[in-house]
Amino acid sequence: MPGPANTLLIEGTFDELTDELAQYLDGLKKSQGDESSDIQAETSAFLQDGKKDEALKKLVVGSEILNQAPEKEFIAAYNLLIHLVRQSPNIGMYLSRICPNLTKPIASSPANGGGLALAVLGTIFNIVPADNDVRYHVLLAVLRVIRATSNFETLRPQLKQLDQWLEKWEMDEEESRKLYLAISETAGEAGEEEHAYTYLLKALRTFPSDEASSPEAKEYSLRALKAALNSPSHFDFQDITELDSIQALRNSEPIYFQLLEIFNSDLLDDFNDFKDEHDGWIDDSGLDAPALNRKMRLLTLASIAAATGQTRSLPYAHIAKALQIPSEDVEMWVIDVIRAGLVEGKLSQLNQTFLIHRSTYRVFGENQWREVASRLDMWRNSLIGVLQVIQNEKTRFIQEKEEEIRVADQKLESASRGLGKGRGKPRQTAIDDDLD
Repeated sequence: MPGPANTLLIEGTFDELTDELAQYLDGLKKSQGDESSDIQAETSAFLQDGKKDEALKKLVVGSEILNQAPEKEFIAAYNLLIHLVRQSPNIGMYLSRICPNLTKPIASSPANGGGLALAVLGTIFNIVPADNDVRYHVLLAVLRVIRATSNFETLRPQLKQLDQWLEKWEMDEEESRKLYLAISETAGEAGEEEHAYTYLLKALRTFPSDEASSPEAKEYSLRALKAALNSPSHFDFQDITELDSIQALRNSEPIYFQLLEIFNSDLLDDFNDFKDEHDGWIDDSGLDAPALNRKMRLLTLASIAAATGQTRSLPYAHIAKALQIPSEDVEMWVIDVIRAGLVEGKLSQLNQTFLIHRSTYRVFGENQWREVASRLDMWRNSLIGVLQVIQNEKTRFIQEKEEEIRVADQKLESASRGLGKGRGKPRQTAIDDDLD
């Protein structure tokens, strides 16, 4: 997998190494029953005529047989081929032929083939300059290997650099979309649903406004919408509703869009009305009905918690009515909504209320901004009061210290005068004694 840039150190001239690899390829082909293979003779003839690129073409075309190479020789043989290819000005052309070979099964090592292929692809990726778009095609090959081997963990650390790579490679929107979709599909097959959804949204963002209604955009938009609705942990639909391709579903798929709007901002009653209006549609669409019912109840609870205002208290009876559940199930649903991260608070069984510390707004609109402004005003007034108290205490402290200093000065002055008087009298007595 991609890592720090590295260098291949292989001794020998181009002609010597070409002859060595050609012999090796001939040997592999003959071991597989191809007695007619004579890559060595053909490359030697090209080299004698000074046609290095023609000799390289023969090696690259014949390199498919390297997938039959013994496991202990596989990486060394590919490293030799890569070293030779790097000496050509047409390195991109040759690597684009080598990479697809590595995405095919490694017949000599079914168990470790994926790891061997990724090691070689990682070498190729790292020897190519960072701003060379050849890396883009290598990465696509890496994704195909990871997808075939379900080894997504290998890719995960590299995704942090993906946007930087795309910027360096100067990929256009279509090429970026292809890569994002490949990552999304690879993640989905590996069970990494969050990554699959994230990169599907990235792919949707590459559609310009004038293509938002295209069949391709519609296909991926529906896929993203279904993933967001079915996901047990996805509760914020603002990330998807803002996309042009999703907004285009308003006309092409109005029922899907209506359902999205309900999950974005409405309550359980609205969802039940939708189900009555479109009886059986949810099951026919392939959506997970139980998952949707559960999510809608959690979202409804989050909404009514956010609507409590200054009281920050929600009676059990209100929760039971809004969620259409028995009163004895209220605490279970409150615990679930807390676990989902939508609300923070604590249950008061004695008072049969849910005390809310924090709640999540599903839609942040004008009313929510007003509430934020109101709370900021309260905090500002509180801070003004605190600052006034601090200022008063500071003034009082300074006054007390000044008074203490004044009193201390007075005492010092009095003591000084008293000391002066005490010293004068004995001295006069001494003088009188001398006169006597």
